[in-house]
Amino acid sequence: MSTLQKVFDCPEPVALITGSGSRRVGRSIAIHLAQLGCRIALHANTSVEQAEELAGYLRDTHSKQVIVTKGSLCDEGTPEQLVHETVSTFDRLDILVNSAAIWRPTPLEEVTAREIREYFEINSVASFLCAKAAGLQMVEQSMGGSIINVGDWATVRPYLDHAAYFPSKGAIETMTRSLAVEFGHRNHRVRVNCIQPGPVLLGEDATDAFAEKMATSTLTRKVGTPEHVAHAAQFLCENDFVTGVCLPVDGGRSIFAPDGIQVGLNSG
Repeated sequence: MSTLQKVFDCPEPVALITGSGSRRVGRSIAIHLAQLGCRIALHANTSVEQAEELAGYLRDTHSKQVIVTKGSLCDEGTPEQLVHETVSTFDRLDILVNSAAIWRPTPLEEVTAREIREYFEINSVASFLCAKAAGLQMVEQSMGGSIINVGDWATVRPYLDHAAYFPSKGAIETMTRSLAVEFGHRNHRVRVNCIQPGPVLLGEDATDAFAEKMATSTLTRKVGTPEHVAHAAQFLCENDFVTGVCLPVDGGRSIFAPDGIQVGLNSG
């Protein structure tokens, strides 16, 4: 048995990944977990067609049982519905990845209360409610489970025109630690962690010059990939001695300022 199978005491663990329809990080995590032997519950709201396409690919390529759950995470009851559909189909839930999120640049002068509430509703509240519904299911399972929230590296070094977005992602870090305590107290085999991606998915319109700029902003001198995030998710699922952790997957960008300043030591 693989490490993942041993941790969950199951030859085919079950993973629910929110926001996994569109071609973003959640999709890559779903593919990676399927490759590791997981049965998959995808989730989509506006990208249902893409999610159905991915489900077909996973069934054909990995011979895995896959379902597509649907619904806006802003709607009352959707988080509980996603977990209910997953457990009704597979009789268990081992992994939840909260990857659904929204972001867009908005100058500070144009930020409205409505926009701030929308960010918190989807990025913070929905993640909390999905984690709550999944965690309470996992608490009742002898094998427990693993919840992974997706945050953002730049909450420690925010950039311009995202003042409405970053507070909603900053909440993910505190939420992760709090829920790790809550669920771990109820069942020591339930763990909650967070991944904070850096530059891993540039836009389709990104120029070579922009990509090079992003590469030089990291200590590893390269732009990451969604697969780097997926591998981090695997680690957090497999290592049953890690909980309440926020793990940057950013090539060192959160600790590195590429300002060209060289500091020397003068021993004289």
